[in-house]
Amino acid sequence: MGMTMTQKILAAHAGLDHVEAGQLIEADLDLVLGNDITSPVAIHEMDKMTVDTVFNKDKIALVMDHFIPNKDIKSAEHCKCVREFACRHDITNYFDVGQMGIEHALLPEKGLTVAGDVVIGADSHTCTYGALGAFSTGVGSTDMAAGMATGKAWFKVPAAIKFNIVGKPKKWVSGKDVILHIIGMIGVDGALYKSMEFTGEGIKNLSMDDRFTIANMAIEAGGKNGIFPVDELTKQYMKEHSVRTYKIYEADEDAVYEAEYTIDLGELEPTIAFPHLPENTKTISQITEPVVIDQSVIGSCTNGRIDDLRVAAQILKGRKVKKGVRCIVIPATQAIYLQAMDEGLLKIFIEAGAVVSTPTCGPCLGGYMGILAAGERCISTTNRNFVGRMGHVDSEVYLASPAVAAASAVTGKISAPEELGL
Repeated sequence: MGMTMTQKILAAHAGLDHVEAGQLIEADLDLVLGNDITSPVAIHEMDKMTVDTVFNKDKIALVMDHFIPNKDIKSAEHCKCVREFACRHDITNYFDVGQMGIEHALLPEKGLTVAGDVVIGADSHTCTYGALGAFSTGVGSTDMAAGMATGKAWFKVPAAIKFNIVGKPKKWVSGKDVILHIIGMIGVDGALYKSMEFTGEGIKNLSMDDRFTIANMAIEAGGKNGIFPVDELTKQYMKEHSVRTYKIYEADEDAVYEAEYTIDLGELEPTIAFPHLPENTKTISQITEPVVIDQSVIGSCTNGRIDDLRVAAQILKGRKVKKGVRCIVIPATQAIYLQAMDEGLLKIFIEAGAVVSTPTCGPCLGGYMGILAAGERCISTTNRNFVGRMGHVDSEVYLASPAVAAASAVTGKISAPEELGL
């Protein structure tokens, strides 16, 4: 019986020739990730262990991003805890104010994750790095502590679902629309503890930023991880960003999948997830009544990359955010911020009446920089729209692509760019 791409990576890191779905293994880790919310818990757990230091100071990444710059005393105390830990153990990849970015955009950009890696992170969207052909998954803070101490983690080898991507997307259709379509199709538990393995000739029509977005939201379908094959675009990205050696794994022809789906990119429309679940999707043509918004957020680990900002700027250029609407743009990293500045994108956003934030998770998790009041609606490029996710329990979050979020900021209601004549 053949192995999937994910199973081959896990087998190699467990020192085994073969693994099967459901098998329990202990695997070596290439990177352990934590942020300013989850790391303090892991640090306190590690303090209880009989270990003197971390397993490898170069293979731990601590990224201050959720409440940074500190929004209050509690967040300042959390960051102080992580900062002191990083100093005490001489952690190489510690990113604080001035160097940090949203973790899942920052680590690939810094070249810390490459194809063939096994990565755990105390954040559910750690599955992002599957875009590079790595096995990466979110874990709890206790598992993060064990990983920092030992460099190993236990896994149950996941079964897999294959998504065959074909065709070429229409204008204004992006990776966000692809993954929202998939989640709407299979549900938020449709890939529960499964590896979502993407393949097919249509992948060549998806940018790296599209792939990061799709892999990022595998968890919103319940997936253990999402993973893409390594092609020339992937290799070029790693060549530009990393000096690490990578290893390419390919699924066997007789690999076993619990289900297979074909996604024709050419048939997709801009897709929006209505409150209060990512599976509650509608295409733009299915929205028959105006959905008036109070706020538009363009950013997050899902959609704060340079392609996302370029699309938003293309729509906002020469236009104004509708009176009464708050538009918040959050570049995902300092490098993306600088590139957007060099390309004149920030000027476009500000002239349109938007605000531009320092890199941060911000309002995505109800942190700060855009909290909603009762009865308010937000169109957002983030990844979750649960009850109270972005503020008051009586507010509403609608998930969409940067194109839809930007167009909606101009019209004041959920809209496609075509409504602006684009």
